[in-house]
Amino acid sequence: MTAEPAPIFGVFVPQGWKLEFAGVPDPREQWRLAVDVAVRAEALGFDSIWVYDHFHNVPKPSHESVFECWTTMAAISQRTTTIRLGQMVGCNLYRPPALLAKITSTLDVISGGRLDWGIGAGWYENECRGYGYPFPVPKERIAMLQEAVEIVLSMWSQPETTYTGRWYQTHRANCDPKPLQHPRPPVWIGGGGEQLTLRVVARHADFANFGGKPEEFAHKCRVLDAHCESVGRDPGAVRRTWSPEVFIRDTEAELREGQRLSTRSEPFESWRTGNLVGTPDEVAEKIAAYRALGCSGFIPWCLDYPGTETLERFAAVAARSR
Repeated sequence: MTAEPAPIFGVFVPQGWKLEFAGVPDPREQWRLAVDVAVRAEALGFDSIWVYDHFHNVPKPSHESVFECWTTMAAISQRTTTIRLGQMVGCNLYRPPALLAKITSTLDVISGGRLDWGIGAGWYENECRGYGYPFPVPKERIAMLQEAVEIVLSMWSQPETTYTGRWYQTHRANCDPKPLQHPRPPVWIGGGGEQLTLRVVARHADFANFGGKPEEFAHKCRVLDAHCESVGRDPGAVRRTWSPEVFIRDTEAELREGQRLSTRSEPFESWRTGNLVGTPDEVAEKIAAYRALGCSGFIPWCLDYPGTETLERFAAVAARSR
């Protein structure tokens, strides 16, 4: 029997999307904080660090700094040496897939083979409209996602890629240098759409990232299993991951106070149940519960950025949960 892979523990780095730099006026200081968290995450033993692929703040543009995804990862790759580098997840609508193949292969090379490629169909209509990107209906966005993944995978591996799809076309597209990782960098596809997105996941992804409370997560896993079987793929070949918020404190009063940092508007108990929120013991218990449901990776957002208390505490919980 093959041993079950060890769980993956990663964290996002502060980037500005969730207004975590609102109290830091100097963009140079904001950048220093982002880099410091990345370097500290590596020192704490996390497997990976992640960024969002967004251009302005959520829930609405607020004229606060947001560092762009790929330039951020490229710069951080030169300040770290072992930790893996991911995007949770890239928005397919923002870059043509042939260009994305070049960006991703370049990052894999300059990082020494540390890319985890995250990609999704895109969901943030307000941002697309603001920056002049088309925002097709969901069915079309997911079809575009599938074509884009096929183009990138081909360009990573083939001398030239000619592709004629409904949404994208390439003619003898070159991608040199190729990624360093063999057979290729891992592909993470984000999204839990049951009829279309998870079918693309079943065909192409190494990792599926979707959320939900325990019963919702378990349901998505079952749907993904069925899609894998329908396309002739072993469901065990796709590892399932979760990217909740994480906030760790010792008392209920502190946890309730921390909820004000969240962008999610819901009752406290619902928020607590659906995220890694609690004391260290409680968060460890939640990780164990999701592991039992088939979750093999935890990539949360530390709610108290740019502070690092939760980052430090989550590292300790992760160490005991491996």
